Amino acid sequence: MATPNYGYEKRQKELAKKKKKEEKLREKAHRKLSPSSDGLAPGDPETDVASLEHDAPTVPELPTKNG
Repeated sequence: MATPNYGYEKRQKELAKKKKKEEKLREKAHRKLSPSSDGLAPGDPETDVASLEHDAPTVPELPTKNG
């Protein structure tokens, strides 16, 4: 009876893991290039970059010594 080749099995697992990681990175890059394709609403203030560029951030005024 032949003995199992654990090195081969380990290498195959590593290759599968590497392939899966590369696929996830590719999908992430694709989503980054086209964020509206994931069903995000274009007018949603949390996801709409254009609305963030036009709205000035509000900064609370700091109390002064005299006031």
